[in-house]
Amino acid sequence: MDFINSLIASPFICIGWIIVGIVAGALARQLMGSPDRSWLSDMILGLIGAFVGGLVANLLGIGRPDGGIGLVIVNLVIAVIGAVILIAIGRLLTRSRV
Repeated sequence: MDFINSLIASPFICIGWIIVGIVAGALARQLMGSPDRSWLSDMILGLIGAFVGGLVANLLGIGRPDGGIGLVIVNLVIAVIGAVILIAIGRLLTRSRV
């Protein structure tokens, strides 16, 4: 029965990650003063930022709540931090080429 519940929940989890990615990418662009981009660009930035932020959080030993709204908020904050890191790295790389 757990397998069936996980199959049913999977699309909703993916939709949740997409929403968190869009919000995280948009927030990171606002925090860094970057020009506005499309929602798809924000989503990609936010999703990759979530991965980078997750790596940083694991390196720092930052734990996460088990579930609920607390987990969503922590994941959003981690994704925004990761996206900000990506924007900063991108700026450093483009400035060094010019």
